[in-house]
Amino acid sequence: MSFGLPALKVKPEYGSNIKPQEGPFGVPDPLVAGLGATRSKLGVSHPLEASERNYHLNQEKMNMAMLRNIQGLHAPLKLSMEMKFTSKIGHLPFLQRSNFQHDVLTGKHLDIGFEDILSTPEYCEVAGQPHAVVERSLGIL
Repeated sequence: MSFGLPALKVKPEYGSNIKPQEGPFGVPDPLVAGLGATRSKLGVSHPLEASERNYHLNQEKMNMAMLRNIQGLHAPLKLSMEMKFTSKIGHLPFLQRSNFQHDVLTGKHLDIGFEDILSTPEYCEVAGQPHAVVERSLGIL
């Protein structure tokens, strides 16, 4: 519903067909293209990196298989439905999301990790006007 009015978002005239310039060795210059463009061309840096990236997923699959063998098919189905429901709980975009219910279902509330100490809301750098944040999430701004 634009009512014939121009969009509020500024759109570039010539889109994203600008390619990062590659340096003398065929690798994009990180000072020009950023670290994200350089990282995609490097590949895996260690053999365990792919395994560690999927650690929590593999652990969850193993726990579900063990639960199915011990208690039957209903237990992993019920647990997976509860985890799906906890991921769909709505919240306002300007408030911090704790995911405590999901952490309890997965058992992560018992572990103390890097994100528990250094990711507290009082040290969070993302702050803004609540109305502006909601309007941006709805696509109004």
